Amino acid sequence: MTVTELKNKFIATRNYEPMDANELLDYARQLYLRNELPLGVYRHLVRDLEALGAYKPDDDQIKEYIES
Repeated sequence: MTVTELKNKFIATRNYEPMDANELLDYARQLYLRNELPLGVYRHLVRDLEALGAYKPDDDQIKEYIES
């Protein structure tokens, strides 16, 4: 699966376009956790999305978000 295919799947299921690469990264993670993406495909997508500027929030960002 390519990033374009992931984006098309996102649009088809959510009925709107993702705002950024982070939203696609979150969606790919959800698909992987639901066993809808094999590990190798997930890793490839993560690498490609990170090249487009996506990033995983670090623990401090998560803790700050939860506390606010």
